[in-house]
Amino acid sequence: MSRLLVVEDDPDIALALRLLFSRAGYEVAHAADGRSGLKEAYAEHPDLVVLDVGLPEMDGWQVLERLRDVSDVPVLVLTAHGQEAEKVRGLRGGADDYLTKPFANNELLARVEALLRRSSSGQNSWASQVYDDGLVHLDPTKRRVYVKGEEKRLTPTEFRLLNALVRHAGAVLSPNQLLTQAWDDPTGIGQERVKFAVLRLRRKLGWSDPEESPIESVRGFGYRYRRPGGES
Repeated sequence: MSRLLVVEDDPDIALALRLLFSRAGYEVAHAADGRSGLKEAYAEHPDLVVLDVGLPEMDGWQVLERLRDVSDVPVLVLTAHGQEAEKVRGLRGGADDYLTKPFANNELLARVEALLRRSSSGQNSWASQVYDDGLVHLDPTKRRVYVKGEEKRLTPTEFRLLNALVRHAGAVLSPNQLLTQAWDDPTGIGQERVKFAVLRLRRKLGWSDPEESPIESVRGFGYRYRRPGGES
């Protein structure tokens, strides 16, 4: 049974979510503010966090940032704002998905199921062989990534994104291809996810300078990983 943590300050919405998830067969914990939610996440290690943005004590953005510092747990952000800027902020912050209130219960459950499925099966969705080109060492079985011998902590999405790029080194992968391979999202919804995920991945791997990064943006087409020495 998967464990969900709902971080939501509105008691009516929180109760509705707890009932919805419980009836769907999930074990559900609840926190009514950001600080409590973070403590609950640290203590209980849930399989997925449903995170409201407008929280007291510590807002959802701060909670998301703290979670991403220590955990790769899937996070689905709930926001009352339908503005593009809010969605972009969530993607920049490392959210795995988002929904705008009000939302349909069936859609919420479907998104939760998809995130849990990808999180639990991520290891098996890739070839089991280790990738090593002298710069990047990636072990799909152990889910570990090293750059120049230094281990890097990546979220499941970032891990799948890097794996897709290095396994197709030299080839340009379009945003839709990366959505399908890293997010398992054949609908192509939210191509901006790729842009911000690549930016976060570069930063985590120490490749913030696009001129020096082996993950190359190919304008109008997508992204390509260049092996050391300029090999394709």
